[in-house]
Amino acid sequence: MGTPYDATSKDLIEADPAGWVTFLGCPVAPAAVRLVDADVSTVTADADKVIRVDGPAPWLLHLDIQARWDAAMDRRLLRYNALLQHRHGLPVASVVVILRRASNMPALNGALAVRPPVGAGWEFRYEVLRVWRRPAADFLAGPLGLLPLAPIADVRKADLPAVVTAMKARLDAQPDRPLVARLWAASFILMGLRHPAALVDNLLSGVMQMEESVTYQAILRRGREDGLRQGLEQGREQGLMQGLQEAKKVLLLAGRPKFGPPPPAVEAALAAVSDTARLEALASRVFTAASWDDLLQSS
Repeated sequence: MGTPYDATSKDLIEADPAGWVTFLGCPVAPAAVRLVDADVSTVTADADKVIRVDGPAPWLLHLDIQARWDAAMDRRLLRYNALLQHRHGLPVASVVVILRRASNMPALNGALAVRPPVGAGWEFRYEVLRVWRRPAADFLAGPLGLLPLAPIADVRKADLPAVVTAMKARLDAQPDRPLVARLWAASFILMGLRHPAALVDNLLSGVMQMEESVTYQAILRRGREDGLRQGLEQGREQGLMQGLQEAKKVLLLAGRPKFGPPPPAVEAALAAVSDTARLEALASRVFTAASWDDLLQSS
């Protein structure tokens, strides 16, 4: 079952594929990279995202972003790497990005030793990026698409307001407002991996009010898209329900800074919403309504 973090992680890669290649030590122009088909589902599930880097010697970057502990992570990376090389006929660099300390896998050290009983042994090499160990400055000054990782990097709680302020200063200068909305939406969701909901609401409520419903709509859209994807994989009705549940959760988070904690009657009313058009109407009103009651009555 997918989570909002799965959809958000993939969205970050889609937003700035060249930024990821550059951040990992291979500076490249945006025109030289493109996302390619990561489907290896004839043998296993989809790889997270795969970026093709063109040039005299083309190669693929496979990124696997993890918010959960996975004891078989290194073997899964090897499987994806081999299948992608077979499918595309290109060398593949594999990188696992671990988003939080709670999901850390200490055994992941960049090498998986293969020691068959017959023949010579060998090693599969990969890279590990542990986000919480990297200084926030690496992401604040790095490629734009990695900016939402700054608040979950190596930053103290007392320094979070300064990190959000630095993010805002950089994003305010960007002319592509839909991209800015996507990055704020990703920041909102990823911060929930490490920080309490009330703190996230407090830090980002001003930003979200500034962006108005554009940011929330980006979050809602990701929830719907993830639900639709799951619908194709696991049954359309189940997938749509998952997308609706995630969208309702974020609607409650977005409304709390303005309206306060939702009363039980409001939570019950939102839980009963089963129509996507109704949910979208609520989303479009969350930043202009005066209260929870006003939101529910006027949409």
